[in-house]
Amino acid sequence: MTPDFDLPACSCCFQRRQVLFTGLLLAAGGASAQQREGVDVGERSRFTKLVPAEQVENAGAQQYQQMLQQAAQQRALAPQNHPQLIRLREIAKRIIAQAPAWNPRAKQWRWEVNLIASPQLNAFCMPGGKIAFFYGILEKLQLSDDEVAMVMGHEVAHALREHARERMGKSATTSLVVSGISALLGLGNVGDQVLRGGAQLASLTFSREDESEADLVGMELAARAGYDPRASVTLWQKMGAAAKGAPPQWLSTHPAGPTRIRDLQQNLAKVLPLYERADKPKQRFEIAPPLKTKG
Repeated sequence: MTPDFDLPACSCCFQRRQVLFTGLLLAAGGASAQQREGVDVGERSRFTKLVPAEQVENAGAQQYQQMLQQAAQQRALAPQNHPQLIRLREIAKRIIAQAPAWNPRAKQWRWEVNLIASPQLNAFCMPGGKIAFFYGILEKLQLSDDEVAMVMGHEVAHALREHARERMGKSATTSLVVSGISALLGLGNVGDQVLRGGAQLASLTFSREDESEADLVGMELAARAGYDPRASVTLWQKMGAAAKGAPPQWLSTHPAGPTRIRDLQQNLAKVLPLYERADKPKQRFEIAPPLKTKG
């Protein structure tokens, strides 16, 4: 017969193993949580899977090259040695280094950064890492390096989160529904083309959720790159002041306001430690002088 003390001993041993195993699981979970330090914006939209990434990136590259050709023809493309273009590219290097953590495809993108001699307050990053700044946003807002990094981080975040691909996926879904409506109404191909045109127009701007994601992801990218995330607040304060008159082009799809600034402020605590630990840029650049236009 097995002695009575064997069962309690084995039970106690089992409980100790159970506690130890549970502790290991909790520790592993804690380590995993610590690895994703920063902002939380969830997974990318499922709509992105409806359109091949290569298709969107190739379209972005083609449109970008067309824009550069047009700018060159109008003598509006900044030369390679332009101080502000050098500034943008130095800031971009640091932000691009942080990009693959948000989208592994960014490792294979052929990143480009160019400056357009235009007074418009505008900047963008096309799918595939094609970045452009218009001189006006640098000059009129007198952006510091930290503020430039916030603009660039925001635009790069749109590309990393594949917001354009998401919009195209949603348009594709709409087109499928539209095709069914057209067939039902007997409109045929002509009806498809008309209705699809409307669906495309509706997807030209990003949603409020997309903009919020780009704000937060962009702020984290810039913070990890060594730029002060508190500049996101001063940037949007400047944007708000610029919008009091006729809204600049960049603000037509980038709504500013107290709510946006408050959201950024609420997330500062998540990215300030990243900034404090980050390697800081060794060189700081001067703000953009007034744009000289050719007479």
